[in-house]
Amino acid sequence: MLARKYLASVRQTLDLVENTQLEAIGKAADAIAECIGRGGKLYIFGTGHSHIIGEEAYYRAGGLVNVQAVLEPALMLHEGAYKSTDMERLEGYARIILDNCGIRPGDVLLIVSNSGRNAVPVEMALLARERGITAVALTSLAHSGSVPSRHSSGKRLFEVADIVIDNCGVVGDAALQVDGMSTNIGPTSTVAGTAIINMLQAEVVERLLAKGIKPPVFVSANVEGGDEADQQWREGFGKRG
Repeated sequence: MLARKYLASVRQTLDLVENTQLEAIGKAADAIAECIGRGGKLYIFGTGHSHIIGEEAYYRAGGLVNVQAVLEPALMLHEGAYKSTDMERLEGYARIILDNCGIRPGDVLLIVSNSGRNAVPVEMALLARERGITAVALTSLAHSGSVPSRHSSGKRLFEVADIVIDNCGVVGDAALQVDGMSTNIGPTSTVAGTAIINMLQAEVVERLLAKGIKPPVFVSANVEGGDEADQQWREGFGKRG
C-alpha cells in the first residue's frame, strides 16, 4: 500500500532529522532566543512551496508571537507556478524584498529552500549577513550538494548561511519509488520543514524560560478565552516600533 510506504519514508526522514540535526536546531534556537530576548524578530522566507514553512510559524496557535513570514506573492504559487520558478532565479530581487520587509540588524532570517541553488535564496543569505542579520538555512544538503548554483557567486545556500539545518530529504525531494514509474512521488520537504520549525520554536521557548523571560506565545482564537489571552499581542503584532 503506497500510503503506508509514504508514511514510512516520512518517519525515516524525521528520524534522520532527530538523529542528525538537533545540534544545528539548537544553534539556531540560541540565536533566535537571544534575538527575541532583545525585542527582535524571527523572519522566515521561502520561494515556491518553501513559503509554507513561514506560514506554518506565523500567527500560529502555540507559536511564538515574534515571527514574521516574508510572503512575496510573485515567489509563491498562486500567481503562476512557472512564474515563481522563473522569478526565484532573478538576481537583484532579494534586495528589494529585504529592503521592504521590515527586518533589522540583530534579527534572524530563516531562509527555506530545498535545493538551495537559486539566486533569490542565496542572495537573501548574502545580504542578511552583510546587514548584521543572522542567516539560518533550512535546506536539503543531499539535493543542494548534487547541483550547481544558479547565483553568480557560484555559491549555494548552505555555503553562505551562518547556521545550516538539513531537512534530510533526498535529491529531487520526492522520496518514494514506485514500480512501473520512472518518476518518484511523495515529497518530504514540507513535512520535515514544518516539523523542524516547530521543533525550533519549542527550543526557543525552553531557552527563553531559562533566561527568565516569559515566551510570547499565541493562544488559538478558536478556543474560549483565546481572544482575551491574545489581546496583549494584537495592537503591535506585525508592526515594528
